[in-house]
Amino acid sequence: MTQPHPQTDPTWWRDAVIYQVYPRSFADGNGDGTGDLAGLRARLPYLHDLGVDAIWVTPWYQSPLADGGYDVADYRAIDPAFGTLGEAEQVIAEALALGIRTIIDIVPNHVSEQHAWFRAALAAGPGSPERARFWFHPGKGEHGDVMPTHWVSDFQGTTWTRTANPDGTPGEWYLHLFAPQQPDLNWSHPDVRAEFEDVLRFWFDRGVAGIRIDSAALLVKDGDLPEVPEQPGPGEHPHVDRDEIHDVYRAWRAVADSYEGTRVLVGEVWLQDKARFAQYLRPDEMHTAFNFDFMARPWDAKQLRESVDVTLAAHGPVGAPATWVLSNHDVTRPVTRYGREDSSFAFTAKRFGTPTDLALGRRRARAAALLTAALPGSLYVYQGDELGLPEVEDLPRELLQDPMHFRSGGVDPGRDGCRVPLPWSGTTAPFGFSTRPAEGGAPAPTWLPQPADWAGLTVEAQESDPTSTLRLYRDVLALRRAERALGDGPLTWVETTGDVLAFARGDVTCVVNLGTDPVPLPAHTDVLLTSDPLDAGLLPRDTAAWLRT
Repeated sequence: MTQPHPQTDPTWWRDAVIYQVYPRSFADGNGDGTGDLAGLRARLPYLHDLGVDAIWVTPWYQSPLADGGYDVADYRAIDPAFGTLGEAEQVIAEALALGIRTIIDIVPNHVSEQHAWFRAALAAGPGSPERARFWFHPGKGEHGDVMPTHWVSDFQGTTWTRTANPDGTPGEWYLHLFAPQQPDLNWSHPDVRAEFEDVLRFWFDRGVAGIRIDSAALLVKDGDLPEVPEQPGPGEHPHVDRDEIHDVYRAWRAVADSYEGTRVLVGEVWLQDKARFAQYLRPDEMHTAFNFDFMARPWDAKQLRESVDVTLAAHGPVGAPATWVLSNHDVTRPVTRYGREDSSFAFTAKRFGTPTDLALGRRRARAAALLTAALPGSLYVYQGDELGLPEVEDLPRELLQDPMHFRSGGVDPGRDGCRVPLPWSGTTAPFGFSTRPAEGGAPAPTWLPQPADWAGLTVEAQESDPTSTLRLYRDVLALRRAERALGDGPLTWVETTGDVLAFARGDVTCVVNLGTDPVPLPAHTDVLLTSDPLDAGLLPRDTAAWLRT
């Protein structure tokens, strides 16, 4: 079918395939071992050939990188490690010329401790207008040495850090739901609201097609700073999913809608309550939000069907499409996760030394690619999943950088294992990730080391192998685009027996065998695609098929 021009299709976001770029680890254009915008520009044709509709670029802003760029020092400047603002504008324009939109990451809950506002707040002292943009508060107790609350950080540990007065004596405390280098903003302050609306305009003026909103449910806090109730009811948590937060996103939607074309808002919304989740997707708020429920479920037919049903039921009343994602820059890669006895995902469960059957995980991850690509709505692909990369779990501990590892006392391996630089070509590190430096010589070591056994997983190696995961993803995305029934639209379950999932999307049926024995295929006229070969006409275990019915 004729594809609408990327700048004029108003509903592009409802069934888009969006590829997540973690720039530090995607491609290195200057040979210093760190990915950058020059590397991303050079690899845009790869993303076009893969068949994606948009890229989501994680924070590329100026940052001390205390949390991988999610500690932003300046939302209008590109970090020098990645390039310049001019190069970011080139990425946006050159991607669009290939039919690929750009979605950028906005981090509104907190800034870097190096942000000009926070430096000014520290210098201005207690009671100042500068401090009112944050959550500065006196401590409790006779000497103020007791934290204002016992709120627990998403990165584990405490959420308050005490400042020092100019004379060296202990001062006020400031709130940080994440690391101490990430002070939380006070979203009750008009300066904060005005600043971020202006940041949105700054990037929309440069052609970005959407905004991914980090930690989107955390912005608004209860100003009375109560402790977290044992069983908080809807809207009763002091710093998660406060009712007032929706005013923020209505204002953002008004900014987005003031621009030509559809500029989308995509929320990172971690909420168990699906009715509360759906409120973020009302027609005057966000366009879509990440569906993490599916990603966190184990490889189990009943669990995955339940997740699909719950997700579609939550989205139906607000008319928003669901999103489907198997991993991202925070989550254990599916090849590793699906090869474990417990194939679900929870941040608190991550540990060193968890046994994994990578061959089993790879089969399941390939089947999951067909499953998610056939579901109604939009699809997100995290860089490297199309190569079948596993989590790198043997990184030298002295090279780990993720604050989740350190704040857990070294128990949690952290998120660095899914952030290792991609392998592009060749048989030895850096596997084509880094170009030769302009001054000659060998490229610098990559910022995290790549496993020596990744030679068979490079883009170059997989392009010449018709059975590779890369070739499978290209076939999946090409067929998804060609079949009118896939993408946005209705889903009808096909009744099956045992551990088999099957659903129809028009005249295309997706069937997935999550059991242990091969099963016969439903009635069909053609086999369009399978994640692994059929076995004498039967669908083997941990295999998916798309059928013409």
